[in-house]
Amino acid sequence: MAATAKKKPKPKEPNVFLWTAVDKNGKKRKGEIQVDTLQQAKAELRKQGINPKSVKKKPKDLFGGGGKPIETQDIAIFARQLATMMSSGVPMVQAFELVGNGAEKPAMRKLIMGVKTDLESGTALADCLAKQPMYFDDLFCNLVRAGEAAGVLEDLLDKIATYKEKSEAIKKKIKKALSYPTSVLVVAVIVTVVIMLFVIPEFESLFAGFGADLPAFTQMVVNMSRWLQVNWWILLIAVVLFFVAVSQTLKRSRKARDLKDAAMLHVPVFGQIIEKAAVARFARTLSTMFAAGVPMVDALESVAGATGNIVYMNAVMDMREEVATGTSLTQAMKNADLFPPMVVQMLQIGEESGAIDGMLSKVADFYEDEVDNMVDSLSSLMEPMIMAILGVLVGGLVVAMYLPIFKMGAVVG
Repeated sequence: MAATAKKKPKPKEPNVFLWTAVDKNGKKRKGEIQVDTLQQAKAELRKQGINPKSVKKKPKDLFGGGGKPIETQDIAIFARQLATMMSSGVPMVQAFELVGNGAEKPAMRKLIMGVKTDLESGTALADCLAKQPMYFDDLFCNLVRAGEAAGVLEDLLDKIATYKEKSEAIKKKIKKALSYPTSVLVVAVIVTVVIMLFVIPEFESLFAGFGADLPAFTQMVVNMSRWLQVNWWILLIAVVLFFVAVSQTLKRSRKARDLKDAAMLHVPVFGQIIEKAAVARFARTLSTMFAAGVPMVDALESVAGATGNIVYMNAVMDMREEVATGTSLTQAMKNADLFPPMVVQMLQIGEESGAIDGMLSKVADFYEDEVDNMVDSLSSLMEPMIMAILGVLVGGLVVAMYLPIFKMGAVVG
């Protein structure tokens, strides 16, 4: 057997140093710099023409950026602010310093200042951002690279911000759609467990004085209650292990994630929301890429990962292969057999008129509104299912408890 490969040591995180200096006009300046040692910090500052009066190591935040991680919304705000600064004529490095110092989250401030340090060394902005893949994905970097090449970086940053905001809005809508029935189910299960553990035993002691056989349904519920009172911890462990096993399987198995994504598309109501959201993401991302002048084949590769569902991701990658061999985008979409006819027709009009990005933007707006409307009306759509679940769980227990009383009433009558 081959020897187990040693784990690579985790790369050491650079230190952050705070510096203060006085410029030629006598004004006090201050900032942060990310390097390994104090000597490197001073040398780097002198390279930038800064003669620091003091340089000291910044105390590390034990809670990792104030306990507030960087979110997609933070990246969108950063892109919007940077676009505004640059369109106002502020040089890029200075714009980074202003945006970084104004960031509320320490983690975001540290990220921006780290990119600023790379910029000051002469690295292109797209390459600087590519060093932080956790926060700036391939789509972000590709659009920035296209904007730098075409000299319209501020416009592209503004489009990126809009794209991020729209995508995040769709994600929040889908989470909202999933959270409503989930919360109802959780409440129903909790109520059921409480009844089984505390209410049914009281009824059981009452039934014991009847001296008659209990109805089969009531006896089954009583037996379940007895088992739960003794073995509740087994059920709790089983539920926890089930969710942990599902979570780990989805995390480690690509096939499991693919099956989950495919199955979600067939779930009533939610499948339609996921489909519409995937189409909206596809249209919004492709529109943004076209507006940046990114070639269609390259654009489709970035679009595939942005759809948020493996079924659509595979379909878009197949479309990319067809487009690369000379097939029109409209025909490739028809072959995929996933996109609604309206989307295909609108894109065909866009291809013929040479306004694909504008038509895709309209498609994205339409389907984002569709997702909003479906989520807003979800409560009425889910009402029958929720009532059925509550009726079976809670109503069934109530009926089981009152059956002996009804039976005794009939005997007495």
